[in-house]
Order: sequence, then C-alpha cells, then structure tokens
Amino acid sequence: MATPHFSSALSAPAVSAAYPMAKPGYGKRSAPGQQARTRDDFALLPTRERYVAGFVDHLPEGAAMSVKQLAKQLPLYGQQAISTAVNALSVAGHLRRVRCTVGTGDETRWAFRTFWSRTARDNEWWNTYLATETAKTAAQATAPTAAPESLAAPAEPPAPTPVPLQRTPPEAAPDTAPATTPAAPANPPATTAPAAAPTAALSPAYLALAELGRRDIRLTLSADDCAALEAQAAQWLARGVNADYLIAALTAGLPAQVDCPPRFVRRRLTDKIPPLLPTSPNASAPSPTHRLLMECTDCGRPGQPEALPDGLCRPCRAAHSEGDRGSSIDPAEIAGVKAHMANLRDLLKAP
Repeated sequence: MATPHFSSALSAPAVSAAYPMAKPGYGKRSAPGQQARTRDDFALLPTRERYVAGFVDHLPEGAAMSVKQLAKQLPLYGQQAISTAVNALSVAGHLRRVRCTVGTGDETRWAFRTFWSRTARDNEWWNTYLATETAKTAAQATAPTAAPESLAAPAEPPAPTPVPLQRTPPEAAPDTAPATTPAAPANPPATTAPAAAPTAALSPAYLALAELGRRDIRLTLSADDCAALEAQAAQWLARGVNADYLIAALTAGLPAQVDCPPRFVRRRLTDKIPPLLPTSPNASAPSPTHRLLMECTDCGRPGQPEALPDGLCRPCRAAHSEGDRGSSIDPAEIAGVKAHMANLRDLLKAP
C-alpha cells in the first residue's frame, strides 16, 4: 500500500509552460554530480515534502524559486505550508539558498539563487561546493576586461556603414556627385575614397546615438539630432562608460509612446549622466569583494555556509527541531490520552 509514496514526480503537477523565469543570473541552479532521475527519488520524505520536491526537481534552470511562485503552481498547499516544506528540503540536504555579488564597478548588485540537488547532500558537501562557487565567482569578477571589449568590438563596425547614408545626402552628395562622375573612368579606385572619409570622422558618441533607433524604434534619431546630442553623449563616454552602457541607459524603461525622441534623449542624457570618477585609481579605496553568502532558507539571514548547518540559522534550526519533536508523538500515547479522557467522561456521567 506504500507504493504511491515511491513516485514523487507523479504526485506533483506538471510544470506549466508559462511558469515564470527569474531574471538572468537568478533563480534555480542545479548542483553537479546528481544521480539519474528515478521513481524512488525523495521516497524517504513525507508526503508534502515529496510533492514539492518532485515539482522543483522538474523546474528548468533559472526558474523563479520564491515561495509565492511555488504556491501559485502547487494548489494543494498554501505559502506557509510551502515555506515549511522548503525548510525541510534544506534540512534533508536537497537545496541551499545563497546570495552573491554580480557585476563590476557601480553596477555591482546582489543576485539570489537556489542551488538544488536531487541527490541529498550533507553539510560538508554543500560547504565544499559553495566554497568552489565562491572561488569561481571571484575569478569571473577579476578576469581581464579584454574579453567583454572584444565581444563588443564587432558590434560597432557594422554601424558606420548606414550612418553616412543618413548624414551625407544633405551635405556631401550635391557637391561630390558631379566630381566623381568624370573621375571614375580616369581613376576608378578614387571613387571609394570620399565614402570612407565621413565614416572615419564619426565619433563613438555619434554612433551610439545612431544605434538607438535600431535598439528601439521609439528612439529613432535623425542625423541632425545625433549631431546636436553628440556633445552630451561624449560626456558620458568621458566618464568611463562604454557605448553599450550608454545605449542601455537611454533605452531602458521607455514609456509606451515617445512623442519627441530628441527631446526625450536629451533629458535622459542630462538626468542619468553617471558620476565623474577620478582618472587615477585611489589606492586607499578597497576593491569590491565578490563573494557568495548562504542564506537561511527560512528567514533569509545571510552567513557563511559553516554557520548555517542544514541551511538554517540557529533560531530557525531550533524552531525546526521543536516542530519535529512536536510532530513525532507516539500514536500509542495519543490513543492512551483519548482512552483516559473517555474514561473521565464516563465517570462524570455515572450517578
């Protein structure tokens, strides 16, 4: 009769195609070295924990792992029950919640992740694995910046090709067309020189402004608009940001309709300009430390993995232990109490 308890995957509902995903870098992360999925997974867990674990195990990488989102997808239990089940899964060694710093410079922020393991792990394994993740995060943060620049470099050369076509017709086309027509038979290679000269003269700030319309049509600017806003955009680049940062800052969170793109971009260039940083690095200023901190699965208190055995801080672990003791009452004791109360009722009824 215990056969239904051996299949955790079948007891949990299928993952909906519309299940929300966390932002990039957040959400569920699967731990390495897990055993293959079988019908006996989570067989030793109680029914509710087995139900939740079977559902979480089938979630894709990066899925949202908040208690609220899980409760929306698991109709048998509310948020409080799901939270208690997640705590139990942490104690059982199936998950750990962590926070880590991502990004560099002024863009450093905390990312929250839930590491999941179908195979139950002990505290020593989790501590070693999270220490490895901490070293990996630090290595990525201190890696040379040449790689991002090399990735961004190919994106800039294609932009100059169409931009001169927007800027040269009103200025250069009327004067250069008659000159290039007779010169073509005499010296054919010379006809390509006038087209290359304006391209080389365009500044990175101008090209970034011209790229806005490609990223979002609501911010399409004309050649004159780009020239008028070029000086303001150059101030951003002079403060140490690159063209990708400038474009992202100008196109983020746009309203549904932009009535006047030039005026809108000018206002954003003024209001969102980054702070001016010193040109030489300050030796006394400490560099940001990229680390990974584990969170208490219940209350979210951060700490080192060694200080949070079973993924719980000391108060939450004590509360969890008390809950276990309260739920592990011997059924024979319960039956004895009921029999004693029934006997007392019979005595009260006696004349």
